[in-house]
Amino acid sequence: MFFVVGLGQISNYVAAFVLGTEILGPRVRTVFSTAGRESVLRRRLHAAAAVCVLSSGTGGSSSSASRCPASSTWLLWWYIPESPRWLLSQGRVEEAEDILRAAAKRNGIEPPPVIFAAVQRELQCERRKAHNICDLLRSGNIRWISLTLWLVWNTVAIAYFALSLNTANLHGDAYLNSFVSALVEMPAYMLSWAMFRWCSRRLSLFSTFFMGGVFLLFIKLIPEHMVHFAMTLEMLGKFAVTAAFAIVYAYTAEIYPTVVRNTALGACSMASRIGSVIAPYFIYLRSYSDSLPYILMGSLTALSGLLSLLLPESYGMPLPDTIAHMQHFPGCCRKKPYSLAHSEEKRNAAGRKSSVLL
Repeated sequence: MFFVVGLGQISNYVAAFVLGTEILGPRVRTVFSTAGRESVLRRRLHAAAAVCVLSSGTGGSSSSASRCPASSTWLLWWYIPESPRWLLSQGRVEEAEDILRAAAKRNGIEPPPVIFAAVQRELQCERRKAHNICDLLRSGNIRWISLTLWLVWNTVAIAYFALSLNTANLHGDAYLNSFVSALVEMPAYMLSWAMFRWCSRRLSLFSTFFMGGVFLLFIKLIPEHMVHFAMTLEMLGKFAVTAAFAIVYAYTAEIYPTVVRNTALGACSMASRIGSVIAPYFIYLRSYSDSLPYILMGSLTALSGLLSLLLPESYGMPLPDTIAHMQHFPGCCRKKPYSLAHSEEKRNAAGRKSSVLL
């Protein structure tokens, strides 16, 4: 049952995230990709459900109880259109135009007679090529970007899930600690939205990663009798790591092109699942030293923040549609960055029309 739940939950989440990223306009996409990435209410309901189920003595599962509302989401299937960007990458121009015309009609906007004429010729060659997960490692540029992001995703998952699992070892009531640990995520997602809206992508990811690592490293310097101060630093570390997790999701979706965006985000999510599997063993290191898990997590998180500075910048850039449109990895494939200037302005004219229609 855990296998089935994991298969449906992770794959549906990644597909829904990519669909929302591709179909929404830039301003709405920022909110959707960061503040809307994860609901803190779900975690608080999970803690409340655990208290109710355990206190009732029925022997039920709080995890099953908290996932019951998810079965109703299939009703929304008919209300969500396909991604016009993905349809264009498959050469299905007419279907993409039909979706945009329907959106324009609902918004009271008169669409132009031809929407994607400028990009049809460019997609003729690209649509004939089948893309798969091997394309994430095929060329030097995308290979280094993929390897770097896999390491970053793995580290942020280790820190996030290890801190979440460690709430049972903190001083005080375990359920109250779990509630507080979930509560600090709410301002973290709001901060990630503000940083993603107005700040550089690389600096946003670096600052949240690095501050999270610093907070975790400072815990080992706190005297044993200052328990509450140490818990405050741990919650601040959880706050920074949560913001980094939200930013890396949205950042990854902006770096990869439409033709492999869903595959790339799924591969990064798979890398993070490896980190979530490793995370409990960091907590087990408490049997050797109480500060050892914080030293390792803090060091890995801070180093990953430095590693994220090697990634290309995507702030203010249009979403790439093909692998050739990706930004270059520093020190690899020195080519002109993908921008809106000169000839690219013509190619993105149709994209601006579609954003207005949506």
